[in-house]
Amino acid sequence: MATAAGSYHYEGTEKLLEVWFASTSNDETCDLRKIRREKWDALLKIVRAEIISMIQDDDMDAYVLSESSMFITKKRFILKTCGTTTLLLAVNHLVQMVKKECGFDKVIDIFYSRKNFAQPELQHHLHQSFDKEVSLLDDMFQNGSAYVLGRMNKDCWYLYTLDDCGVEQPDQTFELLMWDMCPKSMEVFAMKVSQDGKDATKRSGICNIIPGIKIDDTLFDPCGYSMNGILPGGYYITIHVTPEPHCSYVSFESNVPRASYENLIMKVLGVFNPGKFLMTVFANSASIAHGSLKQLEEIDTLEGYSRNDHQFCSFKNYYLTYTQFSKS
Repeated sequence: MATAAGSYHYEGTEKLLEVWFASTSNDETCDLRKIRREKWDALLKIVRAEIISMIQDDDMDAYVLSESSMFITKKRFILKTCGTTTLLLAVNHLVQMVKKECGFDKVIDIFYSRKNFAQPELQHHLHQSFDKEVSLLDDMFQNGSAYVLGRMNKDCWYLYTLDDCGVEQPDQTFELLMWDMCPKSMEVFAMKVSQDGKDATKRSGICNIIPGIKIDDTLFDPCGYSMNGILPGGYYITIHVTPEPHCSYVSFESNVPRASYENLIMKVLGVFNPGKFLMTVFANSASIAHGSLKQLEEIDTLEGYSRNDHQFCSFKNYYLTYTQFSKS
């Protein structure tokens, strides 16, 4: 993720927003990708982020931002931002813009999540506590539900979603949030070692995690890295790296469906070698990933790591597993 020069207190932890839209008239011409670039620029200005680069295929537009990533498909919007961005200030603008520009007049599901911040006092006042974030979302949406998983006085993960039936098509999200990173593994994400994003992707081994993806990668000056990868069908992976030893942090996220995530987990850990990580897997009943949640529940050790916490949640249409590991 983008790391500003001299920014000692940079917050690598991201705020992650996913919104699914629908049309009450079932108008099949509605499409988020029809919204013009300048409209997205205006939305991101509220968030305090800007577009750096973009790739696309028949199913998805994927943007690398100054502060993480944005993904847009026909009905789904994903925005992931780090640092001291003001993501939730843009939610109302997003809903109104989507209704006006492409005809979607209904939010059928929303997911807002983040790990606890290293320095919440440096955030905009809205993001300094999860209670404030929940209050804002409750003012905009009915049937919202807020959750805290993990240890509230140590490492934890917050989630806000709607207590409705939600998305019916197969849907899944796998996320690894990593910190206390191995300094040796972080060296390649600096300009003094790698020439550019493509070089860092190759040197680190990121290119081998999911073969065949179309990659858009950026190496920031003097350090920091962001990467989006897309596959046909509206599938993506995104990786963001804050490499400085005093605030090292890496996130890996993907919605590529898998019946088992164990091999993917070991590939990611092999590239980044974190001291600690938390893992979340979301899947609805229609997804093949639904079956993987039971397998993950039974894993109390991974090579070199021991499980500290594990929780399982069942929502109306989704299932979630949360696990936190530390090096043995």
